[in-house]
Amino acid sequence: MTVSTDPNLLPTLKLERQAIDALLALQHLIDDYTPRHESRVADLALRIGRQLQLSEARLEALHLAARVHDIGKVDIPLDILNKPGKLSDAEFALIQTHAQTSYDVLSRISFTLPVAEIVYAHHEYLDGSGYPRGLHGDQIMLESRILTVADIVESMSEDRPYRKSLGMAAALDEIRRLRGTRLDPAVVDACLLLCTESCCGTQAEPQQGSAQSATL
Repeated sequence: MTVSTDPNLLPTLKLERQAIDALLALQHLIDDYTPRHESRVADLALRIGRQLQLSEARLEALHLAARVHDIGKVDIPLDILNKPGKLSDAEFALIQTHAQTSYDVLSRISFTLPVAEIVYAHHEYLDGSGYPRGLHGDQIMLESRILTVADIVESMSEDRPYRKSLGMAAALDEIRRLRGTRLDPAVVDACLLLCTESCCGTQAEPQQGSAQSATL
């Protein structure tokens, strides 16, 4: 991704991108699936951000955040991350800690952009039912709202280690269902437009499965 920005900031921005690359290199050593998921989410989030006409600086922050939004999952055992079927309450609670862990890791890097904060809120919902802080409405940055929608669509429409794709149709139905309650209507509409026009993602036949487990 290229961004038109203040030339004086380019060396700093280069270092920030290198820091993200280093974190992803480490993540690949532990769990090869998650970085690939993050890359696909980042691509879709960037397209949604452009559709919503975000500034170049905000697009850069969104893209960087999306690339490492699940970095905190390095602290969760793979047998839980990849477990097929329903998670126990304790396992679900453990997986939920990845948002806080991601923030804790990313906040140690002095980003000039709000990368850590975007990641911190990518499981928050407009109605306050998300985690880890129970934010609601305008407390959630637009970039985080975009990341949430992209994460849901990619998670449901692609194969995951613990189940086959639920299908793009099911993913789009899910964000329509949550539009205006948990998910930002403008973000959902932008995503629906993009996915309808370009048929993004895997067009698999819908499978039986839990939307909750699909979007952890």
